[in-house]
Amino acid sequence: MIPGSTNEEVLFSCHVCHPSLCNDNLSGITVMTHLAQTLKEMDLRYSYRFLFIPATIGSITWLALNKEKTDTIKHGLVAANLGDEGNITYKRSRHGNAEIDRVVSIVLHDSGNSYTVKDFFPYGYDERQFCSPGFNLPVGSIMRTPHGEYPEYHTSADNLEFVKAEKLEDSYRKLYAVVDLLENNRTYKNTNPYCEPQLGKRGLYKHIGGGDAKVDQLALLWILNMSDGAHSILDIAERSGIRFLQLKSAADLLLQYNLLTEV
Repeated sequence: MIPGSTNEEVLFSCHVCHPSLCNDNLSGITVMTHLAQTLKEMDLRYSYRFLFIPATIGSITWLALNKEKTDTIKHGLVAANLGDEGNITYKRSRHGNAEIDRVVSIVLHDSGNSYTVKDFFPYGYDERQFCSPGFNLPVGSIMRTPHGEYPEYHTSADNLEFVKAEKLEDSYRKLYAVVDLLENNRTYKNTNPYCEPQLGKRGLYKHIGGGDAKVDQLALLWILNMSDGAHSILDIAERSGIRFLQLKSAADLLLQYNLLTEV
């Protein structure tokens, strides 16, 4: 457990039941360990729980022993098969449109890489235990090539030659991006909501356009228009098609000029 400023939790789970298999098990263990080490050095809003458990029986046992803790789990991912050369595959939670489902989709879209998103189905890894109807936790599953869809799966060919360092790094970076988006998905209210504010007299135009400018004018206008206290940056990213990081930069700038307040 890595504590944040609130007791609301993000759950990460990986498998330790086949320690001789490099993609199925060790890749998840490796990436989760590095992610946990990174988060320990950060100032976090959420608390992060990492489970290193045998598949199926591990999640069933943990849930049986910790039922009272599950109310604080707001987002979750089961991670496995993170080192092969396939593109990222994401399997949605039972909810189908939970915040974690939307966040992962935005991260994959914004990455510019090819990816696959699948709807939930009650077979696979531990997501099916976390998503059982009694718990119904918002937990999805992230992997590269899904289990059973590569010939090396559960054989001695799943070895150090099969996993690729650059794919482990890519998986780590995408999971870190998920954390970054969860941490920064805030909701704001426009302090000047009656028509668009004059950007020039506030000096905002110097931050827009070419040169060293980091903020797109359209991102500013989307944030100003949709920040009514009911729409998060994630909502605005989905509606506008603008990358989340561009919208966050716009929101940060508008906060500096007192045109937004956080809800």
